[in-house]
Amino acid sequence: MDEHHHDTTYYSRAFKIGVALNVSFIIVEVVFGLLADSLLLLADAGHNLSDVFGLLLAWGGSHLTQREATDRHTYGWRKSSILAALFNAIILLVAIGAIGWEAIRRLNNPSHVAGVTIIWVAAIGVVINGVTALLFVSGRKNDLNIRGAFLHMLADAGISAGVVLAGIAIIFTGWLWLDPVVSLMIVIVIFIGTWRLLKDSFNLALDAVPRHIDPKEVEDFLSNLPGVSQVHDLHIWGMSTTEVALTAHVVKQDATDDDSLIAEIKKELYDRFGIDHITIQWERGDDLHCENSCEIS
Repeated sequence: MDEHHHDTTYYSRAFKIGVALNVSFIIVEVVFGLLADSLLLLADAGHNLSDVFGLLLAWGGSHLTQREATDRHTYGWRKSSILAALFNAIILLVAIGAIGWEAIRRLNNPSHVAGVTIIWVAAIGVVINGVTALLFVSGRKNDLNIRGAFLHMLADAGISAGVVLAGIAIIFTGWLWLDPVVSLMIVIVIFIGTWRLLKDSFNLALDAVPRHIDPKEVEDFLSNLPGVSQVHDLHIWGMSTTEVALTAHVVKQDATDDDSLIAEIKKELYDRFGIDHITIQWERGDDLHCENSCEIS
């Protein structure tokens, strides 16, 4: 079994476990929210339901990247993982916006925390969301879609932890303002991570160069290859949240070692920059070469 297939199988299992855990927790929150007459628990259950949708979205994006290419979709559905990461970021921003709005409203009129029941249920939420986040921790640096799922679950764990700490502090001190203040602090922390996810996924959706790649370094590498006099029409973009493509026109007058040089380019671009889908067009520097662009209009 190759590594890519192993990762796909692992994350498919991780999404299944994450969805199952979170749906179970939503049921617990609704039941105890009704029993304790707690609007906070019911509202958090609604928030966690949006997280389940976020997990399903990331799972769907991850699954769609495995679909084979067709005559119409020549790259398959790889880009769906980028769209899933983008939508996940938008959902997160909407969720923390709602939490922030409620926190600001409660600053003016603090309400009582429903008591020990809320603290225990929120503590369960910390464990469930923390465990779910750990399922995605290994892939958060290499796959933007997985990072979206990781941030989503980490945000939930943070929110639940904030509820627990605020609840304990309020019970012992009676300071009702701690509830909205802690909530606002959590919102700010989540926003910082989510904004970066939104920016990265939006840029990838526009076929921008992935953040971890310096296009000038790539151009310098190609320009300094033996026999190469010029590089132009260089394009680098994310095919998915894990795959990067490159096309370039390379001016090289001597054609004798083209094949061996292509093999070297592919190896070096992958090893140095993680670029794994490469198309090079050789040009010989004659009169047919166009200075600025070689696109056919």
